[in-house]
Amino acid sequence: MSKVTNLNQVRKQRARAEKRAAGDANAAKFGRSKAQRQIEAAQTEKATRALDQHLRDRDT
Repeated sequence: MSKVTNLNQVRKQRARAEKRAAGDANAAKFGRSKAQRQIEAAQTEKATRALDQHLRDRDT
């Protein structure tokens, strides 16, 4: 005989899996340590300074 499937349990399991996947995606996107954020900020600042150094003066 076939096994009886409770549709409420299946629906809840699917919802839990989707919620976990969304949480994992957010953790990968936003879950960085303070040191990693500082390194990224320093790299961004360095790139901005390097780009600004190559700008032409538009005053003349």
